[in-house]
This record gives sequence, structure tokens and C-alpha cells, in this order.
Amino acid sequence: MSKNISLKKKIPVGILGATGSVGQKFVELLQDHPWFEIRALAASERSSDKTYAEAVHWFMKKPIPPDVEQMRVSACEPDLPCRLVFSGLDSSVAGEIEQRFAENGYVVVSNSKNHRMKGDVPLLVPEINSEHLSIIESQKFGDGVIVTNPNCSVIGLVIALKPLIDRFGLDAVNVVTLQALSGAGYPGVSGLDSLDNVIPYIGGEEDKVETEPLKIFGSFDGEKINNMQIKISAQCNRVPVSDGHVECVSVKLKQKARRDEVITAWNNFAGVPQKLELPMAPLQPIRYYDEKDYPQPRLLRDVDKGMAVSIGRLRECPLFDYKFVILSHNTIRGAAGGAILNAELMLHRGYLS
Repeated sequence: MSKNISLKKKIPVGILGATGSVGQKFVELLQDHPWFEIRALAASERSSDKTYAEAVHWFMKKPIPPDVEQMRVSACEPDLPCRLVFSGLDSSVAGEIEQRFAENGYVVVSNSKNHRMKGDVPLLVPEINSEHLSIIESQKFGDGVIVTNPNCSVIGLVIALKPLIDRFGLDAVNVVTLQALSGAGYPGVSGLDSLDNVIPYIGGEEDKVETEPLKIFGSFDGEKINNMQIKISAQCNRVPVSDGHVECVSVKLKQKARRDEVITAWNNFAGVPQKLELPMAPLQPIRYYDEKDYPQPRLLRDVDKGMAVSIGRLRECPLFDYKFVILSHNTIRGAAGGAILNAELMLHRGYLS
């Protein structure tokens, strides 16, 4: 068990949007979790009162957990038998539902975009900005709370950039994303659109990649988060890969750095989750590979529970200082796994008592 945590019994949790792609990943990852236990599944009205096995079109690699498949699905109303809920809701409905849960005293750990950029809501990557959690004390929900994790592409990017910021400083970033089909949810992109094709547009994605890191890297002065000023240019593409977002990145550093210094900064990086040994935390958040054709999604997306960021192909950039390629698992590190890690940190900090 992780440092300084001893539970007499597991904390009951609910999943909002439990039948969707992110909801299913929550179900899969929370099975046998040492601290959390699924007590409620909630989805749209058409799924309400069905068993989970009846309501869900299950497409995870592992079968539906036996203790979940006969659980009755509830409507997304704040009357669930738990205080902590993980939200995998679609953004078209997530904003209002999550706020209603928070107003009724629930702790909402959300994967949806709706509340991410609000001033009193932390946009949390525990290895980077765990101190931002304190801002929830200024939220106006009474005993309720909303905490969000970033866009799936942003999480891999900011983890790769954090050691560079700490060691060398950072002026500018150019990133081209090659994003997996699972990032579009289920049923997602049609086969006719995705097969033998690259789609050079994902609605709203480039704006998220260019703005969310500024908040994540921002400084918290005890009252508000002051965004960091970095120039980020993003182009986002959907590619025919099942899981794993690849990003081709070029960076302009504030200080000159040797190639070996950059790799050492990545390989030596660790954050609060590693020090606390949180259950969902990767042992090593970043892994650099010397192979000339790494990282590849099929080979490396599941490294360290799917929570590690893989980096390769570091070389000098004729426009900026360096360019490299990163890979992260979009539905684990970039979605459900990242949200669970956020909740683990909240428990450790006393916000779930």
C-alpha cells in the first residue's frame, strides 16, 4: 500500500457516463483498486434501470468484471450511494450534470472539458501541479468539489515538457499530434473515414493543446492560478491507430542544453505521485528510448500500466533547439487513469475524508 494511507474499508465510488468509452475504462481500471470500490454506475435515461451487461456495448480487452455486470445502471442524478464520482460524460451534457453533483455535495473528478478552464477548478496532472489542488477550497459548492484532468493529448505533452521547463526554461513549442481513433469515443470515426486515411482536423482540439498547458504550468499564489506564458502552436490529426497518441514536438529552450542533458532530465524526472507511491502512478513517468524508430503505439502504449510517457528520436531542430517524438496512452494516462490518479492524490491530501 502507498505511503501514509491505511483504510479500514474501500471508498465507494460512482461512474458517470459508465457505458461510454471512458466510462468503460474507469470500470476496467477500478477493478481490484486498493482504495476505491465501484458502488454506482450512471448513464443516460435509455440505460437507466438496466443491468450494466444489458446497457453497455462492452469493447474493453478484459471481460466485464463479474461484480459489475449485474449492477443496475442509474440515471445521472445526485442520489448515488457514494460521495466520489468519476465523470466520463460527453461534453454535450457533462457541464450541467457535474455542477449539479458538486452542488449536492459530491466530489466530481472529471475527464470532460466543460470546467477545465474555470478559475477555481484545478486542471490537474499530479506530477506537475499538485499544489493547484488547494484552489478547490475557494469553490462555491459547499461540501462539493470539481477537479478536472486535461485533454488526452495535453497530458502526454506537458509531462514531456515539465523537466525541460524546470531544467532549461522554455520559450516556444510546435506540436503535431497523431491521435488514435479511441480518442473520439465510441462509435467514433466511421470506418470509411478512417481506413487508409488521415483526418487533419479534430474539432476544438488545437485550441485545447495551445491553451491548457498554460494553466497547468501556471503558478498558484494562494488565491488564483497565474498562467505561464509560452508560445504553443498545434496541429491535430486523427490517424487509424486504436490507442496511443503520438506527438511530434519541437521546442525552443531559454538555455542551451546538450542532448545528453535533455535525456537525463527526462529519465530522472519524478513527481509527487512517485514519492507517495500512489497506486495508479507509473514508477517512472518518462522513459526515453534510443531505438531509431521508437516510440510506436503498438509496442509501448501499455508501458507501466499505460501511465508512462515514452519519448524518442531526440535530435537538433534547424528552426528551434530540439525536436522529438512522444507517445502516451490516451484512454489510460490521458483519461480514466489520469482521473483515478487525481483522486488518489486527493485522498492522500485529505480531500475525500
